[in-house]
Amino acid sequence: MLRSEMSRTIDLFLQYAVIDTMSDETSGTTPSSAKQHDLARLLVSQLEGMGAQEITYDEAHCYVYATIPASKGCEDSAVLGFIAHMDTSPAVTDTNVKPRIVAKYDGTDIVLNEAENIVFRVADFPEVRRLVGKDLIVTDGTTLLGADDKAGIAEIMAACEYLISHPEIRHGKIRVGFTPDEEIGEGADHFDVALFGADFAYTVDGGSLGELEDETFNAASGRLTVNGRSVHPGDAKGKMLNAILIAQEFQSILPVFQNPMYTQGYEGFFHLDKINGTVEKTVAEYIIRDHNMERFEEKKAMFAACADFLNRKYGEGTVVAQVQDSYYNMKEVLKNHTHLMENACAVLRELDVEPHISPVRGGTDGSRLSFMGLPCPNLCTGGANYHSRFEYACVQSMETTTELLIRLASKYADFHKKQ
Repeated sequence: MLRSEMSRTIDLFLQYAVIDTMSDETSGTTPSSAKQHDLARLLVSQLEGMGAQEITYDEAHCYVYATIPASKGCEDSAVLGFIAHMDTSPAVTDTNVKPRIVAKYDGTDIVLNEAENIVFRVADFPEVRRLVGKDLIVTDGTTLLGADDKAGIAEIMAACEYLISHPEIRHGKIRVGFTPDEEIGEGADHFDVALFGADFAYTVDGGSLGELEDETFNAASGRLTVNGRSVHPGDAKGKMLNAILIAQEFQSILPVFQNPMYTQGYEGFFHLDKINGTVEKTVAEYIIRDHNMERFEEKKAMFAACADFLNRKYGEGTVVAQVQDSYYNMKEVLKNHTHLMENACAVLRELDVEPHISPVRGGTDGSRLSFMGLPCPNLCTGGANYHSRFEYACVQSMETTTELLIRLASKYADFHKKQ
């Protein structure tokens, strides 16, 4: 496949990156930010322009679905889906993104913004040395890049264009879907699995080239409310209950090393994500994660037990602990559909890329979609340092990912639904 044809991926990505699509976890709406429709409308227009069929734009919830028709003779093949999300993380702004390409990266520090002295330091991100000689897409250091997941969108769209313009490539019906609000855990909330109509799918929402993921955390959110009692500090002895200090005490009871700062691989954690309050009332928000379901249930039980202990110490109702499950480890579903990972690995090796299968230390839309009846592992995109002003993407990795999608489509040409 010609490099000039694959560069369409980069052209599309640079268009998408400058569109502000940051989600808003406080809005209570779907989509959480109306500006996500700006990208959705552009995708609908481009899908129409390339000749995609069965295009559906859910204007109420900001989902886009479309079909690349099966090639002649492959109409009875299984329906394969590709999915990516349109929003970017609220961790760092994506307003006024200024992407630029560092050609033939030489392995040294990259000055992102001379005026503000923002420097991408190799000492902080040593893994970038693997990309010496490649072309990197970076920002000016004042925003994130948005490769999570606009790189995935660009790769899917470029693959669709290529398949439509090359009817000689055998493939079954391909369904594509673009979702809002994945970054705030709501990407699958209104995803219409029946309308999508795929037998199985891949989310294109991973990291470095070659990374494949069929396993996520089991996830829950925890909310701790501490009800204190404010008394003038000059007369507080035996009377005051300082909600701030009791919240700190709760955190101190949790296992010190079950903290994301100290965990990796399959190690789960309690993560204190936000805390706000006064002596009278303090609220702390946690995320609770573990790949193993038994340990996940133990963590939730520990969260409640810590609250019970403090209530025995300070009085019933002082501490209220609430836990709500968010998503589960998609491995439980995907272990029954091993062909998805096997085929992805096979295609990567055809492309001279050694696959690296690892657990997601997070979640994807595929986590919930798998349990909604759409088996859905996760593919690489070629990006790195997501949710950061130091985010970057590798041009050649993105182009190779596009070819991965095209070859996967072809690989499933002879995979029939009865399998």
